[in-house]
Amino acid sequence: MRRTRLVLPALTMAALALFAQVPVGAAPAMEWREVFNEDGSITQALTPKAPKEKSSEFRLLAAADVVEVQKTGDSADRFDLVFVGDGYTADDLETYSANVKSKWEELSAVEPFKSYKEYFNVWQVNVISPESGVDHDPTKGLLKNTALDMGFWCQGRDPQTERLLCVNETKAKEFAALAPQADQVIALGNTSKYGGAGGSVATASGSNAQAGQIAIHELGHSIGGLADEYDYPYATYTGSEPREINVTKDPTGAKWGEYLGQPSPDGGVIGPVEGARYYKSGLYRPTANSIMRTLGKEFNSIGRDAMVKAFKAKIPSLNNPVTPPVVPATP
Repeated sequence: MRRTRLVLPALTMAALALFAQVPVGAAPAMEWREVFNEDGSITQALTPKAPKEKSSEFRLLAAADVVEVQKTGDSADRFDLVFVGDGYTADDLETYSANVKSKWEELSAVEPFKSYKEYFNVWQVNVISPESGVDHDPTKGLLKNTALDMGFWCQGRDPQTERLLCVNETKAKEFAALAPQADQVIALGNTSKYGGAGGSVATASGSNAQAGQIAIHELGHSIGGLADEYDYPYATYTGSEPREINVTKDPTGAKWGEYLGQPSPDGGVIGPVEGARYYKSGLYRPTANSIMRTLGKEFNSIGRDAMVKAFKAKIPSLNNPVTPPVVPATP
């Protein structure tokens, strides 16, 4: 793997104190976040929002290495996946490299990533932390001095959801920006405890074998524009037809007319199944149990084809016409 040295603005101590202020007695702003459970099920948790950070004008220069894990072409004709790590000291970089390798191997073994593996560039940004580990691991209240502030219980903000592993997304994106391009950022925490979270930066426990499935699910959102197919936490949907291709309010499933009745890679048969996009009724998904509903599953036919379509929209060379070979005339 090739290595380059780049620089990134780092927080000064003064900037660390510049958080958004909440008036005394005021309820904190809340947001829904995906929670990934050890049994593969996915839910949503209403979690206090992280305080906003000030801009990089408050930052100093710090160094970070960018390692080329896989480069198959120019970024203009590739999907660039960037890993950043938290809680890895200089002595932990061998572990971090192994974590990145295992997560990429797991992702690229799942269709349609497997078939399009050679259209991905993969980068590893070596973010160095002063201390090993992440906050609230193995027990709540145990804090570590790390570069990206990653921690369970959503950095300690959510008292209900232990496995919600949140990261400072602003910092993670700034480190990821050191790579030639960052179409998707995945933050790995230096922990073997199961955990992860969705968001503009997906997170996963670096040394936990199950946590890699979180990244696959999140790329379904960010690449394919797919909706979640689980039915928590709402009751009945009464809105307009969803824009996402893998959910519909039509109980006939006409949105997937050409697929109806066909077997699907996730083990089901394409046909509307009620319960999707956070609603127990009023919305339908294409199959009983794809990876957009449960980790460890495959994408269903609708999701897989949406991903391939997105690959072709992002990667120009996939749209080049294929010239058939010239067959010599028979004498």
